[in-house]
Amino acid sequence: MSDIETIKVFLVDDHEVVRAGYRRLLEATSGISVIAEASDGESAYSHFFEHQPDVLVMDLSMPGMGGLEASRRILAKDKTAKILVFSVYENEVFLSRALDMGVLGYISKRSASQVMIDAVRKVAGGEVYVGQEMLPFLVQARSSTEADPLSQLTPREFEIFLLLADSKTVNQISELLNLSPKTVGHHCTSIKHKLNISDIAGLTRLAIRLDLMAP
Repeated sequence: MSDIETIKVFLVDDHEVVRAGYRRLLEATSGISVIAEASDGESAYSHFFEHQPDVLVMDLSMPGMGGLEASRRILAKDKTAKILVFSVYENEVFLSRALDMGVLGYISKRSASQVMIDAVRKVAGGEVYVGQEMLPFLVQARSSTEADPLSQLTPREFEIFLLLADSKTVNQISELLNLSPKTVGHHCTSIKHKLNISDIAGLTRLAIRLDLMAP
């Protein structure tokens, strides 16, 4: 940590009420200070390096660039970034993707308040922290004999897969991810080929079956 006395936290969530609640919780805790907030992945990425927080608390499901893609970009630029995912998603696919990417912590939004405080402290210290409610998914992800159908997808393809499943068009995706429509089109073709799925409806059904769609 850059400051021994206080853990500097950057909160990222698209719901202002959620951010306000956790800001109050964290700032009422000795040794923790919330220094910045963002409501989407793009802002999180662009302001992370400006604020240099000790811990980035990142939601996954947000308008525009999602938390997973924002985390990937931040970690690609700074491998020492300490990111704690705080999400409604409770499944092995998101958990595995996040941990394999280099995210240090993952807790569910239904966790008790104390869990958030414990997680922030552990992640700030460079430790991996997986919430109690996520441990069954961690075991399942690490010991499953059934191959993850999405394991062939690159991080970029996984992000585009989620957007396609959420009914985003190629043009919308290109704008959200700052890619050319042609590049997005190539990714779409690759995704369908790897998953052996021919249409968007099929991608959506797979995302629903794997519990990857926002509640």
